[in-house]
Formats: sequence, structure tokens, C-alpha cells
Amino acid sequence: MAEVWTMGELLCEVMRPEVDIPLDKAGVFHGPFPSGAPAIFIDTVARLGHSAGIIGGTGNDDFGKNILDRLKKDGVDCSLITQYDDGTTGVAFVTYFSDGSRRFLYHFPDTPATRPKAPDIKMLGNDVKYFHIMGCSLMAKREFGLEILKLMRELVDKGVKISFDPNIRPELMKDENVSKMIHEVMNCCSVFLPGVSELLMISGRDTVEDSIKACFENNTLEALVLKNGSEGCTVYSREESISLGVYPVNVKDPTGAGDCFDGAFICGLLEGKDLMTSAKMASAAASLNTAELGPMEGNLSRDTVERVIAGESLI
Repeated sequence: MAEVWTMGELLCEVMRPEVDIPLDKAGVFHGPFPSGAPAIFIDTVARLGHSAGIIGGTGNDDFGKNILDRLKKDGVDCSLITQYDDGTTGVAFVTYFSDGSRRFLYHFPDTPATRPKAPDIKMLGNDVKYFHIMGCSLMAKREFGLEILKLMRELVDKGVKISFDPNIRPELMKDENVSKMIHEVMNCCSVFLPGVSELLMISGRDTVEDSIKACFENNTLEALVLKNGSEGCTVYSREESISLGVYPVNVKDPTGAGDCFDGAFICGLLEGKDLMTSAKMASAAASLNTAELGPMEGNLSRDTVERVIAGESLI
């Protein structure tokens, strides 16, 4: 059974092929591409050679088939994905602008993407090492978020480690229910993977330094990876901090890079690698992901990650 599980939204993504084409104007789209932050994460884990599974829902339609075919091809355990006849698969539309910004239009909170209930943990097997949670999954629909938390509590009781990418927007932290869910996950978290703004929001502190200290007041936390996009990342433990830049790439599509980063970093930890090596794996995976159009489309494998780290120009 799988070493790594996640529970969250499964989507198809449809995107503009060029920058500066707004979503409110007629024009060409590319896709559909399999997507959803949890799906991108877990697909990365599988492509890097680890057993991986996801709990989620799709419609019994062509977009659902698009997602399932891709995950199964890459080796993800899809046995706990439910296909619903009375709803259509969630969709995200995205466009990019020359100033680096993106605009998303989501159709998934009331689709099968947020319907699944927490399964009996026996169905996940006895090999689970990590359960990965995405903040966007918690916030998509309150009932779905509560099911993810229910499963998290049961897995923590069995000794499973929790990794968490908050993936949140500032306005959502003003919702008391969202804040409670986030802080419950933080109390159980072993690996925390925020951006700078997310770190400050969740910690409630004014500086990164104070925020890091506040996070490590949680005795469960083992590693905090502060992701900073094209500036690279800094990885903190209780004993050290290390910084790493990015591998150069002609970026075609940044969507999904952070999710690939998360997946590769967890793979490094599963293999007993040190923080620097795990961060190099994560940065290489993220760079490979951005080199192709589509959030799950980069030439990502164990071999390509190792070659990028070794300095080969694949991207």
C-alpha cells in the first residue's frame, strides 16, 4: 500500500496559450490538463518512485477520465477516487499576464471534487508514512475540510507524519472556521511548506524570524521550508537553516511548481536524505514542472531530477 497519501480536489485545467489574454474576452484555450494541487503533489511522489495514493472525487465524464488516466499511468493509487454520476468534474480556468500575475476562475467547490468522505483508515494500508494536506482543499468547502481533518486525526494517532502546504489567501484567514482548521493542522504538522506571506499570516508575527520561532514552538514540527518562488527557498530545522536558489529554466507555466516541490521534498525525507539534498530534489522538480505548459506536464522523473541536480541542461 501507499507510503504517501493526500485527500483533496481533482480538477482539469484550461488555460490561455499566451500572456495578457483576459478571461472575459473571447479567445483560444489550451487543455484540458489534469490538475488540482493535491493531484499534482501526489503525481510527483509517484513519478519519483514512491508508492502514493489520493482520496478524491470526479464526475463520471471525460474530464474525470482525463485526470484518472494520467494518475493511473504515473502509478498513483486511485482506488479511493469516487466517480459520481450526478455531477461534473471540477474545472479551473487560468490566464497569465506579462507582469507575472495570474488570474484563476474556479468551478469546483460544489462539484464531486469536494464530496468524498474520510475513508476507514484501514483502506489506506499499514505503510503510510506521510499524509499531505493542502490549505486550498480545506477551504474549498467546509464539510470537505472537516473530512480531511477527521482523517488527519486518525492517521496522527497511528504515528503518520503530516506535511502541510497552506496555499491560502489573506482574506480567507479572516474566516474563523478557516483559521481554526489551519491551526489544527499546524498543531499536528511535521513538515510545513509555506510562502513568506502565508508564514506571517498563520503565525500572526511581524517578521519571518519571529514566525519561524513561533512555528517551532510546536514540538511536532521537524522541518519548515520557506518557499520564495524564483528566489529559491530556505529550509529550517531546530538545529540549522540552509538556503538554495532555483535551477534556471525558461518558464512556460509556473502553475503546479510549488506542489511538485512539496512532493519531491517529501520523497527526499522518505529516503532519509538530508535537508539540503531534499531541497535540491524539490527545486529540480519544480523547475522541470515550469518548463512545460500544463500544471502536471514537465519532464519529471527520478532520472531527470538527478540530471538537473548534476548540472545537465535539460530545462
